[in-house]
Amino acid sequence: MTRPYPHNKLHLALDHIALARTLAKDIVDQITPFILSHSTVSVERSILRLLGIQGVDPEGIPLPNIIIDHLKEHHLLEEGAARSFAKACLHFKLDPQTLAGQLACRERSFEDLPDFPEEQIVDKAITLTQPLLEQISNQRQSREHCLSSLGDGSEPYLYVIVATGNIYEDVLQAKVAARQGADIIAVIRSTGQSLLDYVPYGPTTEGFGGTFATQENFRIMREALDEVGQELGRYIRLTNYCSGLCMPEIAVMGALERLDVMLNDSMYGIIFRDINMQRTFIDQYFSRLINGFAGIIINTGEDNYLTTSDALEAAHTVLASNFLNEQFAFLSRIPEEQQGLGHAMEINPDVPNAFLYEIAQAQLIREIFPRSPIKYMPPTKFMTGDIFRGHVQDTLFNVASIMTGQSIHLLGMLTEALHTPLMQDRFLSLESAKLVFKSLRHLQEEIRFTTEGVIQQHAQTTLQKAVGMLEEIQKIGLFKALEQGMFAEISRKPTGGRGLDGVFAKSSKYLNPSAWFDVRSS
Repeated sequence: MTRPYPHNKLHLALDHIALARTLAKDIVDQITPFILSHSTVSVERSILRLLGIQGVDPEGIPLPNIIIDHLKEHHLLEEGAARSFAKACLHFKLDPQTLAGQLACRERSFEDLPDFPEEQIVDKAITLTQPLLEQISNQRQSREHCLSSLGDGSEPYLYVIVATGNIYEDVLQAKVAARQGADIIAVIRSTGQSLLDYVPYGPTTEGFGGTFATQENFRIMREALDEVGQELGRYIRLTNYCSGLCMPEIAVMGALERLDVMLNDSMYGIIFRDINMQRTFIDQYFSRLINGFAGIIINTGEDNYLTTSDALEAAHTVLASNFLNEQFAFLSRIPEEQQGLGHAMEINPDVPNAFLYEIAQAQLIREIFPRSPIKYMPPTKFMTGDIFRGHVQDTLFNVASIMTGQSIHLLGMLTEALHTPLMQDRFLSLESAKLVFKSLRHLQEEIRFTTEGVIQQHAQTTLQKAVGMLEEIQKIGLFKALEQGMFAEISRKPTGGRGLDGVFAKSSKYLNPSAWFDVRSS
């Protein structure tokens, strides 16, 4: 994805933008020592997956969960799962998958393993992870080859959701959507999966409101989209959710199966899923290391703030969060070109000049993050069930997207607020978006905004408010800001929410071969 720098049509104060980035970096720097000095059970399970460990025991419990429970029971987790497995492989002279199976059957224990020279342990850990890291690298190269040989259309990319609960039905709908013009297929996750502290195994055919995110489901959908992409002569990107209590594990699975985009935002999990903030900031850091290494574009969830807050009054909270997510991404060495920062068209359409305010907010984020593949979300909050009015709202959304140079355009549905979209609903929405994009293709280049007009004034005010908000957060810290409900008007406590019991401080002997990501992704 490449895009030219947009002109500063809004006459934004560049010193305000620079100050916002400085403040955001300082806020992230305040909690970085905590993030780097701690790990979680989900990070350690993801490391086991990088060692090649997969599958479940006879009762259906994932092997990574069984192993982490064993290490935790014997007070070995603080040294990192990689150290225990490296030592066990050196001692028993077995591969990680065999050892995992024997451990699950209680035929082996990692308690009281003999020690080995540190260099030997480190070398063994790196050797054990190398095959899967190479597989991830090969998948990144495959994506780049497909994009160069097939191409992938033009921005804004049309992003379409499938959510049947059955992966095989999802495949059928995804292929239809691709043939109708979709550029990106997102498989919505089954309701509540983000709160599971394990990853389901194998293909799944039953889900509520979506389909379970499993490695096998990823593989099945990737294969299907590659097939239809060859048929159509363009690469079709695949999206899933890299969030919740298993964020790092799903990042590994997505990297291994060549997902292209992953929704990856700890703030979303904290605010809307009540996942403990300590847990998910640590998980986010590691998951983004993997996403960056794999060349996966992350999508952030700032659009959700506007479902609980007034979109006109809270526009600055979206922008402030964008600045923070940018810095969190940099911490994990994700370049701007892989940062799909989020926002949405959610102002009440009955507000006078609502469309002008929407243009102001969309253009503002586009100009401040010119290299990022910005993700723009459609109207949902004020969709009434009137499909004709809804289609008009979505058409205005399409105009706003092409007019402000958005990158990833999540398709609006005229039946929003009625039911999960049918294939014919998506067809109508795709046809509308394609018509608008074609007829207004170069509108962005032709338009200038009136000096001191509604659009410029609203954008400049929103930027100033975002700077003020970041200044306040810098003083009190991000944990306190979340506790005060500064985002989405929802309060969360640093010691509240799900998953805190899975957080632990690393010991001085902690070994994590993921440090290799820092070298390879830099």
